Amino acid sequence: MSKEDKEEKELKVSFFSKKEYTCPSCGEMFHKEELLSGGGRLIAGGLTLELHRLFEPSVKYGKVYPLIYQAVVCPECWFASMETDFPLLPPVGRERAKTDQTRRKEDIRQIFPDVDFTEPRGLAEGAASQYLVLRCYDFYESKYTSPTIKQGLTALRAAWIFDDLNKSFPGQHYDWLGTLFRKKAQYFYNEALIREQSGIEAMSGLKMYGPDLDKNYGYEGMLYLCAYLRYKYGPSHNADERKASLEDARRTIAKLFGMGRMSKDKPGAFLDLVRKLYETINKELGTSDA
Repeated sequence: MSKEDKEEKELKVSFFSKKEYTCPSCGEMFHKEELLSGGGRLIAGGLTLELHRLFEPSVKYGKVYPLIYQAVVCPECWFASMETDFPLLPPVGRERAKTDQTRRKEDIRQIFPDVDFTEPRGLAEGAASQYLVLRCYDFYESKYTSPTIKQGLTALRAAWIFDDLNKSFPGQHYDWLGTLFRKKAQYFYNEALIREQSGIEAMSGLKMYGPDLDKNYGYEGMLYLCAYLRYKYGPSHNADERKASLEDARRTIAKLFGMGRMSKDKPGAFLDLVRKLYETINKELGTSDA
């Protein structure tokens, strides 16, 4: 191996795995791109209010975006899901996915006309892949795979990637899309909670609540995000609707304080976010009641 080839290999941030995937919708066989670990590729930064882990750019590798590699996407028909669910698409879902193929490609190309899942992914493919996962979970059965909470999680991840796109390419309305997907996340997170509490759809199909990749904040993290997203992106134009929404968010947050082992299992940074959100919601409700 030449010195140039060795240097190029050392600077790679991803590779195509040897594992072969078969698309449950169209039958295409392909290999998934994976993020290489180690070597200083990921330098952890701060934690956002949305439990998103930021990463600092590396001198050697530049900016690395781990979320863009997570979704499994068929490069032929663009069916997508989380890895564990990819082979579990039910027969009726396969037909619906086939029927939707042309339309989902057209919808993606309105935003990203040159997206290509046969080549190494960039931010465009990352954002598109998360949207495709969100869309394709409509084809799954809720009693097996908990699609609603997974749609909320992927909507939030899509929003984070649109944030990165907006930083790299300002003025292209990616910030608007980031807000749009946060509003979708708000709906899906709270709808998932309603469905679980009513017995319609359990969350047992979600093994890793995330929402990001480096930490699993579990069920408590999900409750926090239900409240936070409702506070930030719930009803805002009608005072009565806003008040009712915040009261519901406060009740959700209050459940966290009743979980006995929470302080032992969760890091201090997370607990601080929970307390601050509770205080912020209380303050707004107190002002509106005055």
